[in-house]
Amino acid sequence: MGQFIDLSAADGQKITAYEARPVGRPRGAVVVIQEIFGVNSHIRAVADGYAQEGYLAVAPSTFHRVKADVELGYSDADMQAGFAIKLKVDELPAPGVMQDVQAAIDHAARESGGKVGIVGYCWGGLLTWRAACTLTGLAAAVPYYGGGMTTPEESARQPKVPVLAHFAEQDQWIAMDTIEAFRKAHSDVQVYTYPAHHGFNCDQRGAWHEPSAKQARERTLAFFAQHVD
Repeated sequence: MGQFIDLSAADGQKITAYEARPVGRPRGAVVVIQEIFGVNSHIRAVADGYAQEGYLAVAPSTFHRVKADVELGYSDADMQAGFAIKLKVDELPAPGVMQDVQAAIDHAARESGGKVGIVGYCWGGLLTWRAACTLTGLAAAVPYYGGGMTTPEESARQPKVPVLAHFAEQDQWIAMDTIEAFRKAHSDVQVYTYPAHHGFNCDQRGAWHEPSAKQARERTLAFFAQHVD
């Protein structure tokens, strides 16, 4: 359904992105932010899924400035490799990868002619939260189990658009007490938790929990229908 395209960031850097177009005129657009495994088959499938719902979907490679064409699986070795690249991305001088996310938002707005939502998973969930708080051109944001977004530093940020956040109750990376603290700090954010582990949305991971993934997707689609359509 989709294809890889090039985006241009504000500093002139070219980055790749996977774009999936719907049949007919888009009802809006959704930017899909990857995990630490690259724009792999799962992330492309997620983008295709939003295109099937009528949205123009764009998944930028948030690794591109450090390493191009990353496509990892979900083994321990893949996780270590992805985490190493992610650390290098974190070390980029500001604004770093956020300008690439902005480029994807701007492209999605131009190509769809409508409003733009953003959704991200794991590290992408953190970037989605930061995008909701710092970037322009968004109408809604949905972070899934954003690693680090419940820390005091990240929780201190204030979103500029409506946010729906999904967390896992058995997440070894994000403690429930930090989720509850985040919920109290952001009464305007819709926070849902699920009886699952980190990564429950990904059907290529052992942590996949189909009932939780299904319910979270239904809530996300309803949220985008309210704010992006």
